[in-house]
Amino acid sequence: MNVIGIVGWKNSGKTTLAAALIRELSARGLTVNSIKHAHHMVDVDQPGTDSYKHRDAGAREVLLAGGQRFAIMHELRGAEEPTLDELLARLGPCDWVVVEGFKTHSHPKIEVHRRESSRTPLYPEDDNIIAVAADYAADFSGPVFDVNDVPGIADFILSAEKP
Repeated sequence: MNVIGIVGWKNSGKTTLAAALIRELSARGLTVNSIKHAHHMVDVDQPGTDSYKHRDAGAREVLLAGGQRFAIMHELRGAEEPTLDELLARLGPCDWVVVEGFKTHSHPKIEVHRRESSRTPLYPEDDNIIAVAADYAADFSGPVFDVNDVPGIADFILSAEKP
């Protein structure tokens, strides 16, 4: 499984780049899965729904299935947050996984950084950042892409694809 991470500080454009990259890779005929990390409490289920009632009753996992999609909600119930590797193992087969977030994990990553950011770039401290997507000429020893050059970024990651 090929994995590429999109990392950066809040409001840097991570989600915009991740979605554009997923769209680009999919348009090239590749199967793409994604993982999005959130630091806050996330709940895709709402009080009052049947699936919420199942979770609230104590179910560890609830699979909500419909004609267009299904979702699995897994309650940690005090257990540690799963690692990226554990989450990757739960995904179905695909050509690529685009991971947004998980900036402290050791997978290949592209950092999104903006000139107006008050935060320093991550790449000086993270050897797993293999490229930078920015709106300025970042002082990075590897490839630096314009943040809007999605085809160029896709070409780059595909050139690093595992056989």
